Amino acid sequence: MVASPEPNNRLCERVAEIYHWLDSQISGSAGPAGVCEACGKCCDFESFEHRLFVTAPELMYLAESPDVSGLKPMTTSRCPYNTEGKCTIYEYRFASCRIFCCRGNKDFQSGLSESALKKFKSLCTDFQIPYRYTDLPAALNNFAGA
Repeated sequence: MVASPEPNNRLCERVAEIYHWLDSQISGSAGPAGVCEACGKCCDFESFEHRLFVTAPELMYLAESPDVSGLKPMTTSRCPYNTEGKCTIYEYRFASCRIFCCRGNKDFQSGLSESALKKFKSLCTDFQIPYRYTDLPAALNNFAGA
């Protein structure tokens, strides 16, 4: 499910459209996409040897969501939105979180990531936002003012 933070905010609507598209691509490809068991292991990036990248529109979308009171800095290797092994922003989670699955096919995930990034680049162009693909800790710490 994809929630839409601000119905009147066209940027947020467009991010939600990309997330809807991603979710439909993933649900239509259950085999290669893998099945997330919501174990939370991949949310501890250092121990999982995983890096997660986000774009500015995704951070803006999360910041505008009614269930999130500001962006949190990332002070450890674990995503600050993972509490007791559960994602507290699941409806608003980033594209990379939607795409990556511990048991998914890496080629499928890579292809889907490239397609999603093209959509986010286009979105940045349309809204005159500088396109940056930044790792999550740096992005959160920068936007959260840490």
